[in-house]
Amino acid sequence: MQYRKLPKGAEQISVLGIGTSSIQASSEKEIEEIMDAAIENGINFFDMASSEAKPFAAYGRAIKDRRDKVYFQIHFGANYETGAYGWTTNLDTVKRSVDWQMKALQTDYIDFGFIHCIDEPADLRSIEKAGIIRYIEELKEKGVVRHIGLSSHTPELVSKVLDMGILDMLMFSINPAYDYADAADYETDSYAIGSVAERMELYRRCETEGVGISVMKAFSGGQLLDAKTSPFGRALTEYQCIQYALDKPGVLTVLSGVRNMADLKRILDFCNAMPEEKDYSVIGSFAPQDATGKCVYCNHCQPCPAGLDVGLINKYYDLARSGDELAGNHYENLAVKAESCVRCGHCNSRCPFHVDQVARMQEIVAYFNR
Repeated sequence: MQYRKLPKGAEQISVLGIGTSSIQASSEKEIEEIMDAAIENGINFFDMASSEAKPFAAYGRAIKDRRDKVYFQIHFGANYETGAYGWTTNLDTVKRSVDWQMKALQTDYIDFGFIHCIDEPADLRSIEKAGIIRYIEELKEKGVVRHIGLSSHTPELVSKVLDMGILDMLMFSINPAYDYADAADYETDSYAIGSVAERMELYRRCETEGVGISVMKAFSGGQLLDAKTSPFGRALTEYQCIQYALDKPGVLTVLSGVRNMADLKRILDFCNAMPEEKDYSVIGSFAPQDATGKCVYCNHCQPCPAGLDVGLINKYYDLARSGDELAGNHYENLAVKAESCVRCGHCNSRCPFHVDQVARMQEIVAYFNR
């Protein structure tokens, strides 16, 4: 296992980390075994934005007597009162949820206290007004929180929080589809929120300012691993996606979601893979026309007269269909949803990939309202 040092700390973080969005597919006993195997094989970084409450107690039992061997990202805004993931900006609820998470994990401190899921300006205003950021800062002053982090998909909002000077870690979505651009037009084509230039500038800024990046969505919710769902029309491998993310400025670790022990063993084999197995240079041969008819979240259709973030709406829809259980929650938190589409056709006329976004919005409404 390779390790990368947290710029604003002494922590040596494993380049492979584990996410918890899918691990609830295993029993609690199996989750303990997966956790134990991960630690024994050198993985020490675990994100706790789980889609269910189940992994917490299992993780707590697994780390008994070796808490100092692991680092946890705990999210201030993820709520598990019902047993399933919920998103909240209520300070009292946040406090209860964080207390519950710590007790379940059998810990009295938090390695990385994360401002959770800030994707829109309204999200940032809500958590500031509620006093959540100040609460995390107070816990850091007391030594309960060691480092402050942020999870987001939006470069512009990340930049606003970076301006506050409080972050040591950023959890951000990085993969070839989100970052991809045709080499002939590198600065204008993008596959995620923000242009390619904005995203690369963000990675560089994090590295310059000593803010580490933990990578989520490295496989684009599994889309990139299947030619049928990849925006490129071609499948990539897990190892290509992991190496792609690790090569970005500021990146410390890639958080892979595992469902079972077999998934963990396959991810761990990345450490022994040959260079050619990790070589992602094939993405240089992808041309935008390969994605014709598929939304690649480039937002060339903007601005929308009705205020829709067409790219983000499409991304949450695609991720939800690919099995990302948190994507539906993110969609529901959007200020303007697909049903606000006025069918003016502005997006259709501007889409360089010839996507019928008007029909797509109706499809998305039907999916999320089913």
